Amino acid sequence: MGTTQQHPPSDLGPESSGSGAGGGDGAPDPAATAAPTGPSGDASAPAATATARQVRRLELGDASGIVPLARDFTRQALYDWGWLPAESADRRAAAEDVLLVVSELVTNACLHAEGPEELRVSLDAKVLRLEVTDRGPGQPAPRTPHRAGRPGGHGMFIVQRLCLDWGVTRADGAPGKTVWAELAAPE
Repeated sequence: MGTTQQHPPSDLGPESSGSGAGGGDGAPDPAATAAPTGPSGDASAPAATATARQVRRLELGDASGIVPLARDFTRQALYDWGWLPAESADRRAAAEDVLLVVSELVTNACLHAEGPEELRVSLDAKVLRLEVTDRGPGQPAPRTPHRAGRPGGHGMFIVQRLCLDWGVTRADGAPGKTVWAELAAPE
């Protein structure tokens, strides 16, 4: 279970003081204000219904404070989709797990893959899918053997433990990859 502190959607954490990705003027980062998209990913498509896949995209590129930015973006999606505020301990734990997995995937891209390019969060009736596209050639994998008492090297182990499934997709002839993870939607 994750241990993420809950924040209301308007609380952008430590980056909101003007030192964040918004250019230092306290203005929100335009990339962080992505509109909900329809099932095709087209922002002009009608809002998704409860049974259709809902998708949010955040361009990360050269933004500063990428991990908190990704968490805040995902937290806002969870509010918009009714996961937060949580009605029960199980729903709260599910939301915390999502935010922890986002942190781990984005941090991995920062440390091992030349930085993340995009975060995509999508939801259907049963599964929430997180995708982080990066520029790196590497292949993420949990460290084996996992050594719980040592610092570092826990990211993909955490992802593996919390998610229904995870993997890597690559586009033919293009650099980088997309690391994806799927978590069960709370009932």
